[in-house]
Amino acid sequence: MFSNSAFKIFEESIDKYHVLDDVSQSFSNPYDKDSIEHLLYRKNWIDTVQWHYEDIIRDPEIEPSAALVLKRKIDASNQDRTDLVEFIDSYFLKKYQSVEIKEDATINTESPAWAIDRLSILALKIYHMQEEANRTDASPSHIEKCSAKLQVLLEQKKDLSTAIDQLLADIETGKKYMKVYKQMKMYNDEELNPILRGQK
Repeated sequence: MFSNSAFKIFEESIDKYHVLDDVSQSFSNPYDKDSIEHLLYRKNWIDTVQWHYEDIIRDPEIEPSAALVLKRKIDASNQDRTDLVEFIDSYFLKKYQSVEIKEDATINTESPAWAIDRLSILALKIYHMQEEANRTDASPSHIEKCSAKLQVLLEQKKDLSTAIDQLLADIETGKKYMKVYKQMKMYNDEELNPILRGQK
């Protein structure tokens, strides 16, 4: 199933990041640049780095100037994330472009790539909740709460994976059809953000 393969790639990316556990480390993609695996690995790496950006920026002792630099990095990361989701959707649009859509076909509330985006984030939640559940320096109460949360996340993984695979199967057989809208984010656009436009 696609979701199982994707989740394994997400785990691979997360494990690779945590070898150094450094947001400034260099990135290397082990998959062929024209493959869906390449896009999935890159997508999760962006999510993983941003996860840690979000941790760092919440440090109450962070210098304002450093926080501003980091906020800019988070903004850029969000744009990269959106771009990758759209690239992944383009892959599916091309893959299923010849499918004959049934007359009673319906559209889904989200595209396959945005569902996969949620699976990537879920992989990160599972990794870090597992870390918390395995801590030896935490209280029994903390371990118990995190273990319970981990079970919920694992159940969510099962449900989301099933939903993704079912959506792809329905698109492949024409029961559902893809209609993708660009996110059209405005805050990074010099023509659409009035603050940036005023500085030109």
